[in-house]
Amino acid sequence: MLEGRWKLVIIFHLFVKPVLRFSELERAIPAASQKMLIQQLRGLERDGIVRRTVYPQVPPKVEYALTKFGRALCPALDALLQWAALRG
Repeated sequence: MLEGRWKLVIIFHLFVKPVLRFSELERAIPAASQKMLIQQLRGLERDGIVRRTVYPQVPPKVEYALTKFGRALCPALDALLQWAALRG
């Protein structure tokens, strides 16, 4: 579920700011191409980690947020960050 270069980065950004528009994610992760970001978001959505909300307006507004299942990753990812900091 979490394989892929940008999935964890996307999840971390959604922990910091619970709702992000696609353009905000693009700005937050400039090294990821638009195509790659879309693929990673679709995978997270398919796995039930991220919820995508499309608003019927022009121009289209799409927001991403963590689902309850996705937010449940928080303690595990915090532990991973603490572990990585030990190497620091």
